[in-house]
Amino acid sequence: MTSENQQRPIIIKRKKVVGGGGHHGGAWKVAYADFVTAMMAFFMLMWLLNATTEQQRKGLADYFSPTIPVARVSGGGEGAFGGDSPFSERTVAQNGTGATSLRPAEGQQSLGLTGSDDRESDAEDAVLQGMADAISAGAGDARLTELVQSHIHTRLTDEGLIIEVFSRPGQPLFDAQTDTPAPWMADLAAAMADLFGTVTNAVAVEGHVAAEPVVVASETRWQTSTGRAQIFRGMLERGGLPPRRIVRVTGHADREAVTENPMAIRNDRLEIILLRNDL
Repeated sequence: MTSENQQRPIIIKRKKVVGGGGHHGGAWKVAYADFVTAMMAFFMLMWLLNATTEQQRKGLADYFSPTIPVARVSGGGEGAFGGDSPFSERTVAQNGTGATSLRPAEGQQSLGLTGSDDRESDAEDAVLQGMADAISAGAGDARLTELVQSHIHTRLTDEGLIIEVFSRPGQPLFDAQTDTPAPWMADLAAAMADLFGTVTNAVAVEGHVAAEPVVVASETRWQTSTGRAQIFRGMLERGGLPPRRIVRVTGHADREAVTENPMAIRNDRLEIILLRNDL
């Protein structure tokens, strides 16, 4: 070996070998998996929004909220995550009609949000239902029993007990020409006044009439409905109900028909409402 070769520097070349056919790593797989996961979560959200009511969606939101305690009543069963259904054993998936402070949702009850107000409401419901039963039985007057069965309908609502007194074919509540009430209505008003004397709830009286033909000489429906409500108010007071107990007397003309035919005589009616004490 010559001295020239000894002085020449030794150069070592290293080649970088990329495996896998040059696919540039697997980062794209992670991104794709994240995308698929996000799409699955999105479609599950869309399904939940479509398959649940507003009340149920509120319950689901409350469950995951850290500021609200977890419901003491939960879904039961042996399915995945401890249950076959996201709803409690007292709740079935259905079309809801909403809730009020007087009628709390089951979700509110399971969270303990009703307290003593719920018990007071139940007690008042029992009292009002007893009043409805007494009215349906003719208020203890055998003469009114048959009339009550054919002219009176009661229903319990968030506003209170509504006693609906309505006309029937050939048996109107008031004379169409003079607005003179039927003779038996005085007895009915006296019986109601006696019953209302057993409670302290305020009373409202509403008048309703059937619709008239489109073309009329003069508009009388508002005056007629209001006038009939005032007449019955006077009958209640003459029957012994203190005037201060009556807090509202209104006429609704033909704006709240109860039949498909707005001109049906069934729409001629009075609604006497025994209002709830907390309204």
